[in-house]
Amino acid sequence: MLHAIIMAGGAGTRFWPASTKDLPKQLLDLASQRTMIQETCDRLGDLVPANRTFIVTNQRLVEGIAAQLPDLPAGSIVGEPCKRDTAPCVGLAAALVAHQDPDGVMVVMPADHVIRPSSKFRSAIEFAAGLVEEAPERIVTFGIRPTYPAATYGYIERGAPLPDQGEYKTFQINQFREKPSVEVAEEYLQRGGFYWNAGIFLWKASTILQALEKFEPKMFGHIQTIAQAIGTDAFAEVLEREFAAIEGKSIDYAVMERHENRLVVEAPFEWDDVGNWSSLARLNEPDENGNIVIGRHVGVDTAGSIIRSSGQHLVATLGMQDCIIVHTPTATMVANRKDEESVRKLVEMIGERGWHEYL
Repeated sequence: MLHAIIMAGGAGTRFWPASTKDLPKQLLDLASQRTMIQETCDRLGDLVPANRTFIVTNQRLVEGIAAQLPDLPAGSIVGEPCKRDTAPCVGLAAALVAHQDPDGVMVVMPADHVIRPSSKFRSAIEFAAGLVEEAPERIVTFGIRPTYPAATYGYIERGAPLPDQGEYKTFQINQFREKPSVEVAEEYLQRGGFYWNAGIFLWKASTILQALEKFEPKMFGHIQTIAQAIGTDAFAEVLEREFAAIEGKSIDYAVMERHENRLVVEAPFEWDDVGNWSSLARLNEPDENGNIVIGRHVGVDTAGSIIRSSGQHLVATLGMQDCIIVHTPTATMVANRKDEESVRKLVEMIGERGWHEYL
């Protein structure tokens, strides 16, 4: 059976001040009236029922996620005791799936991406799950055809096409590439054969556990100890102790770059990782002056700006060009869109001043 794993532990600091430690990016409504994590669950439709869906997040977000996803059964939202990157997250999820369904197939996805239309996403997941069922040793990921030379994404270099690949273009994976410079990304775009790494994976729970045992035996040892406690009264205590002892590592480093049988499916859906405030310009219709407005706004000589307010608060602007203005009940940020990557510096400065109530 197919099980869904939604990774929801990120902080989303580039969306400060709307994104905070208690209300991070995945719990915000950035691309629609639904929050990012609600959209991620909605996207699954009837493909994966609620009782085969796990959300893996950090402990402080469990209650907030449960409030947003009331249809998920108790135990489906798992709180990591500390941040340890995606490989331990995947290992924990695989242990939970294997306990429930030893032959289970997992689709693993982030909670904070926009994917449209949902019907094409579901069709592609079914196709990839078929590839895994056909050859259980396979691990499958999705590649996004690049539309510009992005230096903020990892890349997948495709290899030989899969014979009789069926509905969607499918290839062996030659190599995973780290986030490149703009010049190298431009070369990838010109050469072709490179995809953005969407961070969506399919595999059997047993296969990914075997891969972790082979490539990361220490990590696997801790995961195995946690797995033995699933369903017992000691689970919370064992999870707290063993998970904290794991050395954090991404699933790309831990397995994807080292596994032998890897496939990439060219994604048939539109994808956006919604990495910063400027992403909203790709996801929302601008007004007649090229502004993206979410909330109440009135402006004179204001163009090319992204403006978001909360509640009934009115943002009024004069002579603002290519700016980002975000108002929340506790903080307001005004930035030049060209300087958006410095939002993290602002967050660091606020923390250094001890103003943690704003974070």
